[in-house]
Amino acid sequence: MELYSKEDLIKKLKRIRRKGWIPNARPGNVGGIGNTIEDLLGIEENNLPIPNAAEWELKCQRIGTSSLTTLFHMEPSPRAVRFVPRILLPLYGWAHQSIPNEMSFRQTINGLSRTDRGFKVIVDRKARKVLISFDANAVAEKHSEWLKSVKRRVGLDELNPQPYWGFDDLFHKAGTKLLNCFYIRAEVKRESGQEYYWYKEIMILQKFNLNNFLMGIKGGAVLVDFDARSGHNHGTKFRLRQDRLPDLYGNVKNID
Repeated sequence: MELYSKEDLIKKLKRIRRKGWIPNARPGNVGGIGNTIEDLLGIEENNLPIPNAAEWELKCQRIGTSSLTTLFHMEPSPRAVRFVPRILLPLYGWAHQSIPNEMSFRQTINGLSRTDRGFKVIVDRKARKVLISFDANAVAEKHSEWLKSVKRRVGLDELNPQPYWGFDDLFHKAGTKLLNCFYIRAEVKRESGQEYYWYKEIMILQKFNLNNFLMGIKGGAVLVDFDARSGHNHGTKFRLRQDRLPDLYGNVKNID
């Protein structure tokens, strides 16, 4: 594995950008956009071998995609309650669409507006918590039968207790996952069945910022994603809208 200084890495990334369209080095691999540039740099699994520096990562994204990026997994507190399997799924879940006799609780929840089932993320700066809130009055008419079942199971008041994440816990978790990174955005095209990438935008992102993260939650850029069914909880994730990663850092540098 080749070792780079940050200056050497910037020079090599600029050379890759000047190449223009580069064929996918791993056809059939959904991570081809990252794998291809890793191969060009001679590195493994996006960890950049920069000596005498804090941990760095390489993150690549497609320009123009609308898919969400998973930042990290983190179950809500208090952990002993086991909110998802013991409260959200049995008391607020609904019939799984394709698996008979299974309940589902799949919701991607943001801080800007409530979902059609009445859920929202709340940033409580005084309590220093990020909470999940439920408002029965915000449930869409198409879910009226589900709402009646919730009323029978638990009532229609606010969640009690409310699942939450403490600011300090979030900062620790995010700080270990959202390392300093070289952030590369690429155009993508297909010709004759072959996928090509043009690594056009290069940014250096440093110093994850908790306040920026909280503002991202309030503004709807950072979302909380629950994905559970009776047979299996796929975990609770914090996810990010595309193109918003630089917003989470204190220092952002564009490489011209």
